[in-house]
Amino acid sequence: MDAQVLLNISNLHAGYGKIRALKGINLQVRQGEIVALLGSNGAGKSTTLKAISGLLLPEEGSIEWEGASIRGLAPHRIAERGVIHVPEGRRIFSGLTVLENLELGAFTIRKEKRLVKEGIEQAFALFPRLKERAKQLAGTLSGGEQQMLAISRGLMARPRLLMLDEPSMGLAPIVVQEIMAIIAEINRQGVTILLIEQNAKAALRLAHRGYVMETGRIIMEDEADVLYRDEKIVKAYLGA
Repeated sequence: MDAQVLLNISNLHAGYGKIRALKGINLQVRQGEIVALLGSNGAGKSTTLKAISGLLLPEEGSIEWEGASIRGLAPHRIAERGVIHVPEGRRIFSGLTVLENLELGAFTIRKEKRLVKEGIEQAFALFPRLKERAKQLAGTLSGGEQQMLAISRGLMARPRLLMLDEPSMGLAPIVVQEIMAIIAEINRQGVTILLIEQNAKAALRLAHRGYVMETGRIIMEDEADVLYRDEKIVKAYLGA
Protein backbone atom coordinates (compact mmCIF):
# COMPACT_ATOMS: atom_id res chain seq x y z
CA MET A 1 0.00 0.00 0.00
CA ASP A 2 1.36 3.40 -0.98
CA ALA A 3 2.14 5.94 1.71
CA GLN A 4 -0.22 8.88 2.11
CA VAL A 5 0.24 11.73 -0.35
CA LEU A 6 0.99 14.80 1.74
CA LEU A 7 1.74 17.31 -1.00
CA ASN A 8 0.10 17.24 -4.41
CA ILE A 9 0.94 19.88 -7.04
CA SER A 10 -0.97 19.91 -10.31
CA ASN A 11 -0.46 22.06 -13.44
CA LEU A 12 1.33 24.76 -11.46
CA HIS A 13 2.23 27.98 -13.26
CA ALA A 14 4.06 30.83 -11.53
CA GLY A 15 6.44 33.62 -12.36
CA TYR A 16 7.82 37.06 -11.72
CA GLY A 17 6.10 39.77 -13.72
CA LYS A 18 6.20 38.74 -17.36
CA ILE A 19 8.72 35.96 -16.71
CA ARG A 20 7.04 32.55 -16.49
CA ALA A 21 9.24 30.48 -14.16
CA LEU A 22 6.94 27.45 -13.76
CA LYS A 23 5.09 26.06 -16.76
CA GLY A 24 2.59 23.49 -15.58
CA ILE A 25 4.52 21.29 -13.16
CA ASN A 26 3.06 18.21 -11.47
CA LEU A 27 4.70 16.84 -8.33
CA GLN A 28 3.81 14.64 -5.36
CA VAL A 29 5.47 14.04 -2.01
CA ARG A 30 4.36 11.10 0.11
CA GLN A 31 4.64 10.77 3.84
CA GLY A 32 8.07 9.58 4.99
CA GLU A 33 9.87 10.26 1.72
CA ILE A 34 12.91 12.25 0.79
CA VAL A 35 12.17 13.68 -2.66
CA ALA A 36 14.97 15.39 -4.59
CA LEU A 37 14.12 18.25 -6.94
CA LEU A 38 17.01 18.63 -9.35
CA GLY A 39 18.04 20.70 -12.33
CA SER A 40 20.34 23.46 -13.48
CA ASN A 41 20.25 27.06 -12.25
CA GLY A 42 17.14 28.82 -13.46
CA ALA A 43 15.17 25.60 -13.91
CA GLY A 44 12.48 26.73 -11.45
CA LYS A 45 13.37 24.72 -8.37
CA SER A 46 13.45 27.57 -5.85
CA THR A 47 10.35 29.10 -7.40
CA THR A 48 8.54 25.82 -6.76
CA LEU A 49 9.35 25.96 -3.05
CA LYS A 50 8.34 29.62 -2.87
CA ALA A 51 4.97 28.78 -4.41
CA ILE A 52 4.43 25.91 -1.99
CA SER A 53 5.34 27.97 1.08
CA GLY A 54 3.21 30.96 0.08
CA LEU A 55 6.05 33.34 -0.72
CA LEU A 56 4.92 33.49 -4.35
CA LEU A 57 1.30 33.44 -5.52
CA PRO A 58 0.82 30.98 -8.41
CA GLU A 59 -0.91 32.15 -11.56
CA GLU A 60 -2.60 28.83 -12.24
CA GLY A 61 -2.82 25.27 -10.92
CA SER A 62 -3.33 23.65 -7.54
CA ILE A 63 -1.25 23.04 -4.42
CA GLU A 64 -2.87 20.60 -1.98
CA TRP A 65 -1.69 19.59 1.47
CA GLU A 66 -3.39 16.45 2.77
CA GLY A 67 -6.11 16.92 0.17
CA ALA A 68 -6.93 20.55 1.03
CA SER A 69 -5.84 23.55 -1.02
CA ILE A 70 -3.12 25.77 0.45
CA ARG A 71 -2.71 27.87 -2.68
CA GLY A 72 -2.92 31.55 -1.78
CA LEU A 73 -2.64 31.06 1.98
CA ALA A 74 -0.30 33.36 3.90
CA PRO A 75 3.13 31.82 4.57
CA HIS A 76 2.55 31.62 8.34
CA ARG A 77 -0.72 29.74 7.78
CA ILE A 78 1.06 27.21 5.60
CA ALA A 79 3.81 26.86 8.22
CA GLU A 80 1.18 26.22 10.88
CA ARG A 81 0.09 23.17 8.87
CA GLY A 82 3.60 21.77 9.16
CA VAL A 83 5.10 22.86 5.84
CA ILE A 84 8.43 24.56 6.61
CA HIS A 85 10.75 26.18 4.07
CA VAL A 86 14.49 26.60 4.71
CA PRO A 87 15.48 28.92 1.85
CA GLU A 88 18.72 29.08 -0.07
CA GLY A 89 21.44 31.22 1.49
CA ARG A 90 20.81 30.27 5.16
CA ARG A 91 19.32 33.67 6.07
CA ILE A 92 20.07 33.44 9.74
CA PHE A 93 19.89 36.46 12.03
CA SER A 94 23.60 37.21 12.24
CA GLY A 95 23.29 39.72 15.09
CA LEU A 96 21.47 37.26 17.35
CA THR A 97 22.91 34.28 19.19
CA VAL A 98 22.49 30.69 18.11
CA LEU A 99 19.95 30.14 20.88
CA GLU A 100 17.98 33.26 19.94
CA ASN A 101 17.83 32.12 16.31
CA LEU A 102 16.42 28.77 17.42
CA GLU A 103 13.83 30.43 19.62
CA LEU A 104 12.66 32.56 16.69
CA GLY A 105 12.20 29.38 14.66
CA ALA A 106 9.64 28.15 17.17
CA PHE A 107 7.00 30.65 16.04
CA THR A 108 4.35 27.97 15.46
CA ILE A 109 4.72 26.63 19.02
CA ARG A 110 5.92 29.72 20.90
CA LYS A 111 3.14 29.46 23.50
CA GLU A 112 4.15 25.88 24.34
CA LYS A 113 7.28 26.42 26.43
CA ARG A 114 7.81 22.69 26.93
CA LEU A 115 7.79 22.06 23.18
CA VAL A 116 10.20 24.94 22.59
CA LYS A 117 12.59 23.48 25.17
CA GLU A 118 12.29 20.02 23.62
CA GLY A 119 12.97 21.47 20.17
CA ILE A 120 16.15 23.17 21.35
CA GLU A 121 17.32 19.96 23.01
CA GLN A 122 16.65 17.99 19.83
CA ALA A 123 18.51 20.56 17.73
CA PHE A 124 21.52 20.35 20.02
CA ALA A 125 21.38 16.54 19.90
CA LEU A 126 21.49 16.63 16.08
CA PHE A 127 24.11 19.37 15.96
CA PRO A 128 26.34 19.22 19.06
CA ARG A 129 28.48 22.07 17.70
CA LEU A 130 25.51 24.40 17.99
CA LYS A 131 25.20 23.55 21.67
CA GLU A 132 28.84 24.51 22.17
CA ARG A 133 28.11 27.82 20.46
CA ALA A 134 24.66 28.50 21.92
CA LYS A 135 25.57 31.98 23.19
CA GLN A 136 27.74 32.88 20.20
CA LEU A 137 26.52 35.38 17.59
CA ALA A 138 25.27 33.49 14.55
CA GLY A 139 27.20 35.74 12.18
CA THR A 140 30.49 34.48 13.61
CA LEU A 141 29.76 30.82 12.79
CA SER A 142 31.42 28.97 9.91
CA GLY A 143 29.43 28.37 6.74
CA GLY A 144 28.70 24.79 7.74
CA GLU A 145 27.60 25.81 11.21
CA GLN A 146 25.32 28.48 9.78
CA GLN A 147 23.69 25.86 7.58
CA MET A 148 23.23 23.61 10.60
CA LEU A 149 21.58 26.52 12.38
CA ALA A 150 19.28 27.23 9.43
CA ILE A 151 18.13 23.60 9.35
CA SER A 152 17.72 23.51 13.13
CA ARG A 153 15.68 26.70 13.09
CA GLY A 154 13.37 25.06 10.55
CA LEU A 155 13.01 22.02 12.78
CA MET A 156 11.97 24.22 15.70
CA ALA A 157 8.59 24.70 14.00
CA ARG A 158 8.01 20.92 14.24
CA PRO A 159 7.63 20.35 10.48
CA ARG A 160 5.87 17.45 8.86
CA LEU A 161 7.38 18.50 5.53
CA LEU A 162 10.79 20.19 5.59
CA MET A 163 11.73 21.88 2.32
CA LEU A 164 15.47 22.48 2.01
CA ASP A 165 16.87 24.72 -0.73
CA GLU A 166 20.53 24.04 -1.54
CA PRO A 167 21.74 23.02 1.94
CA SER A 168 25.22 22.11 0.63
CA MET A 169 25.88 25.34 -1.27
CA GLY A 170 29.36 26.73 -0.66
CA LEU A 171 30.36 24.04 1.82
CA ALA A 172 33.47 21.86 1.87
CA PRO A 173 32.90 18.23 0.78
CA ILE A 174 33.42 16.84 4.28
CA VAL A 175 30.80 19.26 5.65
CA VAL A 176 28.41 18.32 2.83
CA GLN A 177 28.70 14.68 3.91
CA GLU A 178 27.87 15.67 7.47
CA ILE A 179 24.85 17.74 6.42
CA MET A 180 23.52 14.96 4.20
CA ALA A 181 23.88 12.40 6.98
CA ILE A 182 21.91 14.63 9.32
CA ILE A 183 19.17 15.15 6.71
CA ALA A 184 18.88 11.36 6.51
CA GLU A 185 18.60 11.18 10.31
CA ILE A 186 15.90 13.87 10.34
CA ASN A 187 13.96 11.76 7.84
CA ARG A 188 14.41 8.63 9.96
CA GLN A 189 12.85 10.56 12.84
CA GLY A 190 9.67 10.94 10.79
CA VAL A 191 10.05 14.21 8.88
CA THR A 192 9.22 14.15 5.18
CA ILE A 193 11.73 16.11 3.09
CA LEU A 194 11.64 17.93 -0.25
CA LEU A 195 15.25 18.67 -1.17
CA ILE A 196 16.70 21.02 -3.77
CA GLU A 197 20.35 20.22 -4.29
CA GLN A 198 22.94 21.12 -6.94
CA ASN A 199 25.06 18.17 -5.79
CA ALA A 200 22.90 15.74 -7.73
CA LYS A 201 24.66 12.51 -6.84
CA ALA A 202 24.67 13.31 -3.12
CA ALA A 203 20.97 14.11 -3.30
CA LEU A 204 20.08 10.95 -5.20
CA ARG A 205 22.06 8.78 -2.79
CA LEU A 206 19.88 10.23 -0.05
CA ALA A 207 16.47 10.42 -1.75
CA HIS A 208 13.75 7.87 -2.39
CA ARG A 209 12.49 9.57 -5.55
CA GLY A 210 13.60 12.42 -7.76
CA TYR A 211 12.24 14.98 -10.20
CA VAL A 212 14.37 16.70 -12.85
CA MET A 213 13.40 20.22 -13.90
CA GLU A 214 14.38 22.18 -16.99
CA THR A 215 13.16 25.69 -17.89
CA GLY A 216 10.12 25.55 -15.65
CA ARG A 217 8.98 22.03 -16.50
CA ILE A 218 9.38 18.57 -14.99
CA ILE A 219 11.17 16.56 -17.66
CA MET A 220 11.76 13.35 -15.72
CA GLU A 221 10.50 11.61 -12.59
CA ASP A 222 11.68 8.27 -11.23
CA GLU A 223 13.04 6.35 -8.28
CA ALA A 224 16.26 7.95 -7.07
CA ASP A 225 18.41 4.91 -7.77
CA VAL A 226 17.17 4.79 -11.38
CA LEU A 227 18.10 8.44 -11.93
CA TYR A 228 21.43 7.90 -10.19
CA ARG A 229 22.39 5.13 -12.64
CA ASP A 230 21.40 7.13 -15.72
CA GLU A 231 24.66 8.85 -16.61
CA LYS A 232 23.13 10.68 -19.58
CA ILE A 233 20.55 12.28 -17.30
CA VAL A 234 23.15 13.16 -14.68
CA LYS A 235 25.50 14.79 -17.19
CA ALA A 236 22.79 16.55 -19.18
CA TYR A 237 20.58 17.88 -16.43
CA LEU A 238 22.06 17.50 -12.99
CA GLY A 239 25.41 19.21 -13.27
CA ALA A 240 27.33 16.41 -11.62
